[in-house]
Amino acid sequence: MQQPGSPTPQAPNPDLGAAASSLRNFAGEFNLDKSGFDPTMPGHNTEHNMITRQAPRTVKEVGAGIGLPYEVRQEMALHLDDHQCALTVALHQYHKHHWMSEGAEGFLSLHDLLDEHIRVTQRNIDQVGERVARLGGVPTAHPVTQHELSYIKHEVEGRYSIRDFLRNDLEHELKIQEMLRRTITRAHELQDWGTAEVLQEVLRDREDLAYHLYSVLEDDTLVRGMGHLLDGRQDRAGDRPMDPRSKLQ
Repeated sequence: MQQPGSPTPQAPNPDLGAAASSLRNFAGEFNLDKSGFDPTMPGHNTEHNMITRQAPRTVKEVGAGIGLPYEVRQEMALHLDDHQCALTVALHQYHKHHWMSEGAEGFLSLHDLLDEHIRVTQRNIDQVGERVARLGGVPTAHPVTQHELSYIKHEVEGRYSIRDFLRNDLEHELKIQEMLRRTITRAHELQDWGTAEVLQEVLRDREDLAYHLYSVLEDDTLVRGMGHLLDGRQDRAGDRPMDPRSKLQ
């Protein structure tokens, strides 16, 4: 029974609920079968006069300078390349939302927040891409190919609400976290401690960014209009029951 004076329970926040629902339906597959030149892949056209020294998404058989077996370096490089492709897609979407911030809470505060997300994402892309190179691999850099290989996809073009923008970003972050954890687990199984350490640092960054987005999408706000004077709740957010299966918990 609800105690007198306690907040009225609310339905789950629709934005956070949508992000959780999307994540539950996320298959999340790595492109471990995509290695070498593929004539159907954007950016893999071999009709040029450059000297080819190594095919895309392959690793050197010898001379990488890291004492891991070839098979381990190849598998980890493919995992990592998929991550840097996904992070690049996230970066592009963050840029769009940074440019299109508007509104009383969005134009300044969210503009600055998303600027931080851009800086952190750029750093993470560099960390992951460099690890691919250190394993003897060739990171994917063609923008169309990156989107093709990414396990997250950029939202459709156009202007949408700020909450739509941020919810889409939160979905990306939750999916990236899930895939990073899979690779970290696999890296431990293969005793690739270097890759595990790099990705654990990246994961911690992505968790921080997702926490930022989650907090902004929460229902308490300084810009509430007059609704809080009419609903009898004295501007209290209250407790929202959440699905215990939700990845947002």
